Amino acid sequence: MSAIASFSHAGATLVAETRGAADAQSTFLLVHGIGMGRTIFADLSDHLVAAGGGTIAVDLPGYGEAPEPVRVLTMERTADLLAALLRDRRSAPVVVVGHSMGSQIAVELAARHPQLVDRVVLIGPTVNRRERTAWQQILRLVQDIAIESPRVIAIGAREYLRAGPNLRGKFRAMLAHRPEAVYPRVTAPTLVIRGESDRVCPPAWCRFVVAALPDSSATEIAGHGHETMIRDAAASAAAIRRFLRG
Repeated sequence: MSAIASFSHAGATLVAETRGAADAQSTFLLVHGIGMGRTIFADLSDHLVAAGGGTIAVDLPGYGEAPEPVRVLTMERTADLLAALLRDRRSAPVVVVGHSMGSQIAVELAARHPQLVDRVVLIGPTVNRRERTAWQQILRLVQDIAIESPRVIAIGAREYLRAGPNLRGKFRAMLAHRPEAVYPRVTAPTLVIRGESDRVCPPAWCRFVVAALPDSSATEIAGHGHETMIRDAAASAAAIRRFLRG
């Protein structure tokens, strides 16, 4: 079962696609990265729903099918928008899964609205504090894409084109955020997933993220890069299921 609907709050609109049974034991809020949209989670959602979970995949404002906001949202304001969505649509806490820039929004959601979040999963968390410039991040993305499959490249190119003319401003909002200041405030158990060849999220940065989070663990997905859950999400889904089992 799948349902797609828009949701507006405080002048911004997102699009949410809900899958799985309404009474699923675990519901996963899937938050995409810069230039992407909810479609990048299609394979991961398939695996999570097949295992009995429910998913809410979103197009954040100005991405995918969601309209451009009047102003580019900060990571904090985006987290507040997601919190409003959860209060409107959910009665139980969710597992928030953030990829890349989505990891920054995920930790803000968990820190600012802890009652809405049961657990957190960060996939390829950004932004590496030692490479917090636009040119360094673009270089890392290009290096990562160079080893990706044609399917990943095609999906990424389509989503970046859909991200619209304000992508530069969205990039600035991502780089202005300091996730390292938020990590210590995240009380929910957190799993950090890194693709083995991820150039955007290097090992040293990943170790820093894990150490900064009060209750965290990490896993590495062999043979994958930054877009680990696009090419083949089976390994990431299995890691998430193990994490939930404790």
